[in-house]
Amino acid sequence: MGVEQVKTERQKVIEEWLPITASRNAKWWYSAFHNVTAMVGAGVLSLPYCMAELGWGPGIVVLVLSWVITLYTLWQMVQMHEIVPGKRFDRYHELGQHAFGEKLGLYIVVPQQLIVDVGTCIVYMVTGGKSLKKVQTVVCPDCKPLRTTYFIMIFASVQFVLAHCPNFNSISVVSLAAAVMSMAYSAIAWIAPVAKGVQPNVDYSYRGKNASELFFNFVTALGDVAFAYAGHNVVLEIQATIPSTPEKPSKGPMWKGVLVAYIVVAICYFPVAIIGYYIFGNFVEDNILMTLDKPVWLIAAANMFVVIHVIGGYQIYAMPVYDMLESVLVTKMNLPPSRTLRFVTRNIYVAVTMFIGICIPFFGGLLGFFGGFALAPTTYFLPCIMWLCICKPRRFSLSWFTNWICIVLGVLLMILAPIGGLRLIILQAKSYKFFS
Repeated sequence: MGVEQVKTERQKVIEEWLPITASRNAKWWYSAFHNVTAMVGAGVLSLPYCMAELGWGPGIVVLVLSWVITLYTLWQMVQMHEIVPGKRFDRYHELGQHAFGEKLGLYIVVPQQLIVDVGTCIVYMVTGGKSLKKVQTVVCPDCKPLRTTYFIMIFASVQFVLAHCPNFNSISVVSLAAAVMSMAYSAIAWIAPVAKGVQPNVDYSYRGKNASELFFNFVTALGDVAFAYAGHNVVLEIQATIPSTPEKPSKGPMWKGVLVAYIVVAICYFPVAIIGYYIFGNFVEDNILMTLDKPVWLIAAANMFVVIHVIGGYQIYAMPVYDMLESVLVTKMNLPPSRTLRFVTRNIYVAVTMFIGICIPFFGGLLGFFGGFALAPTTYFLPCIMWLCICKPRRFSLSWFTNWICIVLGVLLMILAPIGGLRLIILQAKSYKFFS
């Protein structure tokens, strides 16, 4: 009995120290802006380009379907957070273990969640660096151009500081700023084209010259749309910060926050995608801010907003990774939970993501490749499979059919998206220079 008592005491200390379970006093609006920061990433800026690759009809269908499916799977995760009375599944892999079994749950969820979280952090490193570089070239065209490497290092220096915020609630101000910035640059991304007006010789035909090019462009665009809707990897971890009692479970305030976040997602995504494509047609670049070159102050401001957003976004995606690393070190390796441990672990993580971002500036293509394997499951159909395993809806009922439709569409996306990403890597690798 004494050993059990000590064990539970130690577990309690660890739980109060780990970043996901340390603080449970978040309000519903924390959930709203954490979700906006996680969801409305720099991916929104590539949506007009995706529309150009998909075409009017398929483009709008894919955007709307993705919005509906991911909102549904997010609702499932919010519901499953406390599906067992008296227990909370604070982490994605804990829910996976409940659905698929102790070992299998870990093997299924952890690699996919890590690919998405670490991959997004690396992409944000590169995006932050490139956006800072764009600010310099726009504001000071006569200045000596610096290599992207230096800008990535400047961006990383901010992350080295923010990495030491202990938990989700401690980065709520950063997250709020990031959410506001994502709405600001999304607004610029469609208001500036409207001010420009429809371009002369605008062309809405497909860019691809033959059937194979059309196919590759189409599936790459599907992967990019999937990346734009990738907020599910941190949703249970965000919900873990909300207080919960049997009378007032956390799913109420969490769902309220998610709905607000999804309305913001719709307000950001649909105008950018549709107006950007309508104004520029198939001349639009893969980042709509790059297509706009005037007015200078607006483009500089928009890129600065992107930088501030990815600063917060990086921390949102890094928090579950910090939690996994610290959890392994204190539970499996029995190291004492301390500030020093946290300091070393997080600095190493930021340094590694910075180094990979500097080495592989075409990481976006890699994410399209790996993202297809990991983003599509964790966002589009893994929650549906868990729902079928845990809730066991009646065969051929509406819930059963809905889940199977999501699973089929998600699996198709998982198979098709990496094909486009692989082609992109091959094309970009031809002109690839280390430490560019």
